[in-house]
Amino acid sequence: MIYYAIKVLISAVLVVLVSEVAKRDSLLAALVASLPITSVLAFIWLYWETGDSARVSALSIDILWLVIPSLALLVALPLFLRLEGGFWVSLRAAMVIAAECYGLVFSLLRYLGLRT
Repeated sequence: MIYYAIKVLISAVLVVLVSEVAKRDSLLAALVASLPITSVLAFIWLYWETGDSARVSALSIDILWLVIPSLALLVALPLFLRLEGGFWVSLRAAMVIAAECYGLVFSLLRYLGLRT
């Protein structure tokens, strides 16, 4: 139980760190947010819990595939915000676009036989 609490605490600290740094310097906050810290922590925790480097490798490849549709949100959000759609409307629209892109990537992976 303590192990899970530590994992949650570390993850929460990272989110708070990014939001606090963003108040002062958005580029520095973007650097911290763009670092694959979450992925690296997931690799460490997965390997620690299973000792299985093949699972870590599979997770890494799956993350790589899913970075592609996540970029759609990062492109769409500032575009919608510039159209004066308001923050919540723009965020929702960007999330819908990202969700559609995730669906396309999952369909592509199934079509290529990489996932069932």
